[in-house]
Amino acid sequence: MNPSGRILVVDDEPMTLELICEELKRASFEVDAAFNGLEAIKKAQQKVYEVVITDMSMPGLDGMGVLSHFMKHAPDTMVIVLTGYGTIETAVDAMKSGAFDYLTKPAKIDEILLVVKRALELKNLKAENELLKSQLQERYRFDRIIGKSEPMQIIYRMIERISRTDSTVLISGESGTGKELIANAIHYNSSRKEKPFVPINCGAIPEELLESELFGHEKGSFTGAYRERVGRFEMAHQGTIFLDEIGEMSAKLQVKLLRFIQEKKFERVGGSRTIQVDVRILAATNRDLDKMVAQGAFREDLFYRLNVIPIRVPPLRERADDVVLLTHHFLQLHSHKKSIPLKKISSAAMDAMQRYSWPGNVRELENVIERMIILTEGDEIHLEDLPQRMQVQPLRQSFPSIGLDDDGIDLKRTLDDLENTLIVEALKKCGGVKNQAAKLLGLNRTTLIEKMKKKKLFFPENLGGSDD
Repeated sequence: MNPSGRILVVDDEPMTLELICEELKRASFEVDAAFNGLEAIKKAQQKVYEVVITDMSMPGLDGMGVLSHFMKHAPDTMVIVLTGYGTIETAVDAMKSGAFDYLTKPAKIDEILLVVKRALELKNLKAENELLKSQLQERYRFDRIIGKSEPMQIIYRMIERISRTDSTVLISGESGTGKELIANAIHYNSSRKEKPFVPINCGAIPEELLESELFGHEKGSFTGAYRERVGRFEMAHQGTIFLDEIGEMSAKLQVKLLRFIQEKKFERVGGSRTIQVDVRILAATNRDLDKMVAQGAFREDLFYRLNVIPIRVPPLRERADDVVLLTHHFLQLHSHKKSIPLKKISSAAMDAMQRYSWPGNVRELENVIERMIILTEGDEIHLEDLPQRMQVQPLRQSFPSIGLDDDGIDLKRTLDDLENTLIVEALKKCGGVKNQAAKLLGLNRTTLIEKMKKKKLFFPENLGGSDD
């Protein structure tokens, strides 16, 4: 199928003009004809053309004049020039002035059709890219990040200030908090927004391949390097590179990254040529880099180079006010995506969601909402529709506050009772799955089982206890 488009053909030779127009119409294009340059400009003032095919040698306004008009007044129009064998230099000048391509006369109709199709494909691709850019900029405007809590308001203000600079930013936070969303917002609100945003997850690529991914490699530099490869830093030239999970990077690559940050230069793997690029670096981690530096697992000098502007993305448990906003947002989003009528959520279900600790953060919340939209019958989501782990009251409400009166207390017994209560609450929260309960309590599974045996805490069978 041909890309659709309106085409204007300009030629002062009637037979050539008629032949080209007829063949283009036969190929299902909408075609207009102009016998000279001035007539072409008049027609262009009345209609928008995707492609113009113009002869170079015409009396009055020639092909260069036609090209100049479209470059000035309709720069998105793809101009193809037709030229004789003796005027190739003129055609080259036309290409330098913005023409898409040129053909020598007499041009075969197959050649003309091929070039026209290529021109329309490129024009459509450019239009799609512009649309995608505008959608991305709208999506990643910082006021599109969901959250009204004070911690998120602080982040909004930081993004607004940071976006005006080229400073390196280190984004920290637990998995699922939206660190990449913050990085996108910084890039698409910066002066680099028209240039590439290139993300790479340093923890998802094997160490031996990560260097090549980041810096590229030369042909034959290692087994399997059958051709030259451009790395992510080159791809991000004049734009932004986002190094996610930077804490997973090996010591060897930390050295090379540090050198790049200092000099803005690098060599490809197996290469000796120095390559210089202009890249802004945004990095993210869910690990405690301060602790890693103290343990010698992360270079201190690299940490300070990356941590020029730190942003901590708060976990969802620290922004309970945002749970309501996020819940309604994901309800609308996934209902629309799946063409399912929008469901309400009961006050009891919403209360339970606000009390829940959300260890998986926003990502977990979105997954829960998507699942409930699909599985819940009726038009309202109730407490019993939530996952079992979310239906249990929070631990802080499971036992009374402990006070010390004049008669004193039996500290050992009190602490033992408190431990028993917490173990039972954790098991309830996890549906009896001991492995998950142990994680909530910060214990090994075997340690939890031993405590349960010692305390004779047998989890009720009807709640489905499990050692897994």
